[in-house]
Amino acid sequence: MKFIENPSPNFDQRTLSVSMIVLHYTGMQSGAAALARLTDAESKVSAHYLVEEDGAVHRLVDEDNRAWHAGRSHWRDIGDINSASVGIEIVNPGHEFGYRPFPDPQVASVIRLVHAIKDRYEITRGNVVGHSDVAPARKQDPGELFPWGKLARLRLVLPRPTRNLADPHWPDGGFMLALERFGYDVTDGEAAVVAFQRRFRPELIDGIIDAECRAILLALLLPKPQGDD
Repeated sequence: MKFIENPSPNFDQRTLSVSMIVLHYTGMQSGAAALARLTDAESKVSAHYLVEEDGAVHRLVDEDNRAWHAGRSHWRDIGDINSASVGIEIVNPGHEFGYRPFPDPQVASVIRLVHAIKDRYEITRGNVVGHSDVAPARKQDPGELFPWGKLARLRLVLPRPTRNLADPHWPDGGFMLALERFGYDVTDGEAAVVAFQRRFRPELIDGIIDAECRAILLALLLPKPQGDD
């Protein structure tokens, strides 16, 4: 891929090897404003890449370094998400400034970028996540309009289970334990359920643990072929 080089001063050294990709939306009114913030030393935020709506990709931080994109976050057994991940910011105004679908050229560039990074570090599909997955109490991005299905069809992320769904009849407490096992921080239980729905059941995001949510989570937790999680 061709990159536009726009180095950010906001990085430090990794303490973990790369095992994750975290996708964000910028949540700002323009791509130019997002680029300015991500490269401003005073902002104390950055990402490894920024993908414009026309598909142009800016490289901001070298992958060898720890970009500052995830903040307080947790996924599976990883507490320092920034050290373990490559962060990709995707230009979109977000829920605050007029959330809208992601254009095809932008999605195509995200797909190429994720594919290359995933192969480079042998990252499993279960560790290609959204910001809301790793910080459910704080974040909504990249949101319910992000085309996870397109990435799933290319085996870049886990697909939403749609077949042979069986409700395990978990009580709410059992669902939360299973959700934590899958990877979510369930300290704020409702936020964790909302984040799960935003990722795997985006047509209904209500924070309610229903039969469909339980069935989808059970299907995600069922044993899979080695290296396919």
